[in-house]
Amino acid sequence: MAIESTRLGRTLGRLRVLLMLTLLCGLGSFACAAHAGYAAIVVDGETGQIVQQVNADQRDYPASLTKMMTLYIAFQELKSGKLSLDQTMPVSAWAASRAPTKLGLRAGQTVAVQDCILGMITKSANDAASVMAEGIGGNESHFADMMNAQAALLGMSDTHFANASGLPDPNNTSTAHDLVKLAMALYRDFPQYAHFFATQEFVFRGHIVRGHNNLMYRYPGMDGLKTGFTDASGFNLASTAVRDGHRLFAVVLGSRTASGRDRLMARLLDDGFDGQQTPPILVAEAGGVRAGSRAARLLEAISPIQTADADTVPASQRNPAPAARSTRGRKVVADAGRSCSRSGSTCRGITAHRTRHSTPRLAAHHPRSKQKPAVVVASRSDTDD
Repeated sequence: MAIESTRLGRTLGRLRVLLMLTLLCGLGSFACAAHAGYAAIVVDGETGQIVQQVNADQRDYPASLTKMMTLYIAFQELKSGKLSLDQTMPVSAWAASRAPTKLGLRAGQTVAVQDCILGMITKSANDAASVMAEGIGGNESHFADMMNAQAALLGMSDTHFANASGLPDPNNTSTAHDLVKLAMALYRDFPQYAHFFATQEFVFRGHIVRGHNNLMYRYPGMDGLKTGFTDASGFNLASTAVRDGHRLFAVVLGSRTASGRDRLMARLLDDGFDGQQTPPILVAEAGGVRAGSRAARLLEAISPIQTADADTVPASQRNPAPAARSTRGRKVVADAGRSCSRSGSTCRGITAHRTRHSTPRLAAHHPRSKQKPAVVVASRSDTDD
């Protein structure tokens, strides 16, 4: 009887903790409606099994992770032959007016498809995203409809896209689970274009455009994917990395700082490769939960949160991830040897990629070296990345 009473007491205690945590999270979301919550997920790239997840099905603001879908549709157009990498696209006044970060495109110019792709991947260029949206869909609203149709086909059931860039819009929402599905689909469906995600910088109209994905410079084996930031979303990151032939995909949403986001992603990947679980409290702390707070104590009381045994893609569609080009000790750079004038100009020529050698640096252990500023300096408020 004593043993049964003890077990019953423990069960009731856990239920009370879970109820309190649910209420606390709900109240926190209500009180901070302008800010998304925190979430993280890690998935095995070959089997599609979820390695770990925290709040992975909670709807959040994807910010520039939205551009992964813009890129998916662009890759579809390239694969079908409707677009080519050196094809030029017109820049409208709408596209040119997008908020930073941007490539600084001007209305009346034209820009190559490949430059738009590289601009979105490295600098998260919002003007480049709108150029692609208008070039493919006629206008950005129709392109958003195309994005949502494709999201449904990929099983992204908790996602709704409102624009091509991820600039602030209350109707632009997704989940960590849906976004990792999209990340995996990019590598599964377009292995011929996956190398673009390893580009750390490229030359555009005589200037070096450097990427926002600082972890790409420091985490061995990482070869993609995308950063994101708005005031409402916090700092987001979708990543994929390979270690000893084993590929993982991961998404982190809602971190309060870029450095905290990067440290968390590195820890999630390290633990995933080592077959260990990252304490969920670390995900919460990256999202702004203070150590020692009531929320932190509640999380610690129920840790480790159980991981789900669920596929992110149907078994019939699951293929081993393509072998990645190792980026360890290298900096992947794209060089566009083209000149463009204003009003009605065209930018021709296919971008050539080259590799620079540099000393590899491990995430969270070595600071990033000083670099020259990119072409356009982004404002942090009401912008992406």
